[in-house]
This record gives sequence, structure tokens and C-alpha cells, in this order.
Amino acid sequence: MQANFLEELIIKGDFEAVKSYLPDHHSEIIKITSHGVSPLMLSCYFHQSAITTLLVASLDNLTLFEAAAAGKFDVVAHEVFKNPAKINDYSEDGFTALGLAAYFGIEEVARYLVLKGAEVNLPSKNGFNVYPLHSAVAGNHTSIARMLIENEAEVNVLQKSGVSPLHSAAQNGNIEIIILLLEKGAKVDTRMEGGKLAADLAIEKGYLEIAEILS
Repeated sequence: MQANFLEELIIKGDFEAVKSYLPDHHSEIIKITSHGVSPLMLSCYFHQSAITTLLVASLDNLTLFEAAAAGKFDVVAHEVFKNPAKINDYSEDGFTALGLAAYFGIEEVARYLVLKGAEVNLPSKNGFNVYPLHSAVAGNHTSIARMLIENEAEVNVLQKSGVSPLHSAAQNGNIEIIILLLEKGAKVDTRMEGGKLAADLAIEKGYLEIAEILS
């Protein structure tokens, strides 16, 4: 699918152009983009927060996934109340609402979803096998990672290429998350594809003290 004009503006982060374009092309904000997600989700993935806010205000309804990614707690709560059995459903691009909240660092939403029964050990359904804990750790969202671990998130799960949460935490130099993972039994000898340990990634980033802890 070829990218449309609105999609190109979102990726560029051209807020004023998007604002000018929308009134005469309102129907485009509900069309799926070439990336397989809605324009709103696309703005979230490209971290265009001002455009996300604009699109949220322009939409009559948000999906559970859009609300989770955009941090619209009230919409998430309403959607879960209406359809509690759908809390572990997957978005168009294969993530759960909890996975999206963890990825984008929306702690209030992530906590609420877990409280309401969202499965913390449900990987993405898109070939990447990304668990919510992977997303939280990769994004350096320490509080969300802690909350997931406290709610029985498995610490040795592997995403595509054999990357564990400990690999990501070591690469980010996040000693707080590393300690949380190790206390729950994270394995230091897990090798990702290509053979690298978490300690190797820490060394590559210059986190030598962390590498020593992990060796």
C-alpha cells in the first residue's frame, strides 16, 4: 500500500499541515495507513505527540488500542467496562492494549489494565514475540517494568532474535530494572542470536560496572 498524503505529514511531524489538511479530508483519519495501523496509531509510533492530540480531538471514537497508546485513560476504562472479555484482544499490528501501554510508557493505563485482568505474559501476535515486559524495559519505563514483574511477568521470555528483558536493560544501562530482573531469576547466560550476552551489550554501551555485575 502506498503512503497517502496525511500519512506523509504525520511521519514528517508537520503539525500545521496536518491541522490545515484535516477539515477537508476528515474521512482519511479512519483509514488504515500503509504501515497497517490508523493515522492516530502512526502518530504514536512516530512520537508526534502534538499530532496525536490533534487526531484524538478529531475522532468521534477511539479503539481500546488507540486509547491505550495515546494515554486516554477514560476511554480505556470505558472500553474495558463495555467489553471486559476483549481486554486481551490484539490490535491490527498484533499488540495487546497492555503491550501498547507498556511500550509508550502510559503507566496509569498499564496499571489499570493489569488490575482489570490483562494478561501480563501474552506476547505480540506479529512475528516479533514481544511481551509487555520487553516493551517496558526497552523503553526504560522502570515503574511499569516493576509493576509487571510484581504481577508475575516472566523475566526470561525471549522476543524475536532471542532478546531477553535483561539484554534490553543492560543495553540501556538501567541498573534498577536489572536488579529487579535478577531478583526474580533472570538468566545472565542467555545468548541472543549472534551469541551476545547481556554483559556484552553493556560493554558495547560503555556500562562496564553493569557488565561486571552480569558476568
